[in-house]
Amino acid sequence: MNAPIKREKLIPPVQSGRVLMHSCCAPCAGELMESMTESGIDYAIFFYNPNIHPKKEYEIRKQENVRFAKEHNIPFIDADYDADNWFERTAGMEHEPERGKRCTACFDMRFERTALYAYENGYPVITSSLGISRWKNMDQINDCGLKAAEHYKGISYWTFNWRKKGGAARMYEIAKRENFYKQEYCGCVYSLRDTNQWRKKTERNTIKFGEAFYGIDC
Repeated sequence: MNAPIKREKLIPPVQSGRVLMHSCCAPCAGELMESMTESGIDYAIFFYNPNIHPKKEYEIRKQENVRFAKEHNIPFIDADYDADNWFERTAGMEHEPERGKRCTACFDMRFERTALYAYENGYPVITSSLGISRWKNMDQINDCGLKAAEHYKGISYWTFNWRKKGGAARMYEIAKRENFYKQEYCGCVYSLRDTNQWRKKTERNTIKFGEAFYGIDC
């Protein structure tokens, strides 16, 4: 039997206010969700990820997050999949490296929509599961979140380091326990392209959608 997960009590920047958590996917969001639930924080999930390509992959990732939200009785806000706007926003950045200008534009777009929804619906705090992944630049994500929150009076971006004190390890523990779908690339068409190019060079199989799951295949 697995030992119980130990976490510290979380205190958001506005203690009496609700938190709107932008979620990129269930594996990354799981640790944030369980931590906030245990801390008695009133929060909802905001799923806005028009970068995810193709639509089949987007739907798989979204439904995994919907399933986990239902298990925890957490409100799930399903935002539009406006992929055309994402391609317009990132035009000319098709060959930017991971963590480069294209990622900044992508984070900006997603956080701006999150901050707007928070402002219009009474969530004084926003945060995101994006920062828990070791593949992401924490400073880059926090800068984008803070910048988005500055557009709206009374909105704060929570820059909590979700990786610290075992958070990143617990993320994988939860993913394996829940048999979450395992994303094998960041999400956008360009990360899919670059990942498959690397796999071909290293004589590995290219990505197949909807086939790998934590706890089963890894």
